[in-house]
This record gives sequence, structure tokens and C-alpha cells, in this order.
Amino acid sequence: MSGTARTALLMGLLTGLLLLIGFAVGYLTGLNVVFTLGIALFVAVLMNAFTYWYADRWVLRMYRARVVSEAEEPELHRMVERLAMNAQLPKPKVAIAPIDVPNAFATGRSPSHSVVAVTRGAMKTLDNEQLEGVLGHEIAHIKNRDMLVNTMAAIIGAVITYVMYFSFFTGGRRDSSGGGGILALLAIVMIPFCAMLVRLSISRTREYGADHDGARISRKPLALASALRTLESAARSVPLRGGNPSTFHMFIVNPFKKGLFSTHPPTEKRIRRLEELAKTGNF
Repeated sequence: MSGTARTALLMGLLTGLLLLIGFAVGYLTGLNVVFTLGIALFVAVLMNAFTYWYADRWVLRMYRARVVSEAEEPELHRMVERLAMNAQLPKPKVAIAPIDVPNAFATGRSPSHSVVAVTRGAMKTLDNEQLEGVLGHEIAHIKNRDMLVNTMAAIIGAVITYVMYFSFFTGGRRDSSGGGGILALLAIVMIPFCAMLVRLSISRTREYGADHDGARISRKPLALASALRTLESAARSVPLRGGNPSTFHMFIVNPFKKGLFSTHPPTEKRIRRLEELAKTGNF
């Protein structure tokens, strides 16, 4: 399935879940169902448009990441330029986030409007080989248009949760003591949960894909494997305390404290796949 088709499928599915939430809200609160469906659709379209045009600025501002010039970070720019050429992409902008936890992420609505960002901790902790492997992973996300999908999915998931809370705060003007009310209440609880599971499963698949494609772009699968091991160890020792946990799927390794669900596959499994790829020499 092409990246465009996957994007359309995910957005259609999550928007559909938002509409189901709108229906359940109308039932529970006694509001006109057509009205709540219209509000849900309007919010979905508005948030999709906002995310498409401003996602990169939102993420960079959240982590105080600053776009740096080639004069400021010549070696980093040379790495990104070389990897972008390997991937046959326009060179992304390069940013550094003032965060001591080593990590990296990419954002932007398209390959021609993209940014790769590394933390200050990554610049200090990783050697050049490891850093190039990590940058290759992030450029693979850009090439596959993963960041737009992940950001939009996160935003829509947040909106679904907001609508869920709205349904409770507006009060239940309709008697929801019957079976229909119970079903609607279950929908309010389960639909956001289903949306989260959809996002998590797709994000995990795309992490494997970015590891594979990133290793081919950098031609250094073992360097990426080594970097993943270092980043995972650092995240376990000192998890990131600032920022917004809703963005943890954007990082190459989850920098926050691990919870019940994770958008990332097990790091050890990712490392084993990269080591197997290196043995085949097919990269």
C-alpha cells in the first residue's frame, strides 16, 4: 500500500471514529445528533488542516528546537545533505533541541517542508557513525511521509478525548439508564481506546520500516543498532520530564517513562532486525 493510500486510510478511520463519538455524545447529552455529528466533522477537518500546515512549528516550539545554519553546525549539515542525496530527497532543515536526553525526531508536512532535529544530548553522546544512522532513520520517516500521518493521528486522537470529556461536562439531559444509554457510554469509553490502538499499531509498523529504510539510506545498519541501544539505555536511566507525552511517537526511541502502551516496538527486537539486515548485506 502506498504512503498516500495509508495516509488516507488512517485519516478516514480516525475521522470515522470521531463521528461515532459525536453520535454517542448526541445520544447521551440529549443534543441534536445531526448537530453533534456536524461539530465532530468540523473539528476533524479543522484539526487536519491545522496539523497539515503548522505541525512542524508546533513540535519545534514545544521542544524549543532551533533551526541551525550550516555555518553553526557544518558537520551535522554535511551528514543530512549526504543522507538526503542517498534518499533522493530535498535537504531538510536541521534543528537542535536544548535537551540533555539523547534522541532525535523529524517533522514537517512533506519532504520539501521537513525538519530533522537532534537533541543536545544526542550530539554529545553519539559518535558520528551512530548519529548518521539515527539521521538516516529520521530521513526515512520523511521519505515515507510518516511524520504527517503520526502527527495528524495524534491530534485527532486528542480531539476524540476532548469530545469525550465534553459529553460528560454538558450533562446527561437524556435518560441513559436503559440499554441504549449503556451502549452509548461504552462507545464513549471504547472509541478513543480503539483510535489509540490503531495509531499505536501503525506507528510500530512504521518504526520497523524506518529502521530498514534508514539503514539503506545511511548504509550503516550496525551504527543505527548501536545508536538505538545507547538511546534506549539513556531513556531508561533519565526519562524526559519536559515536553508533551502525546508526541513520544515522533522520537526514534520513547524518551518518556514507559507506560502500558507504546508506539515503539521493543528496542531489542529492532536491533536484532538491523543486525540480521547487516548480515545479509542487502542494504
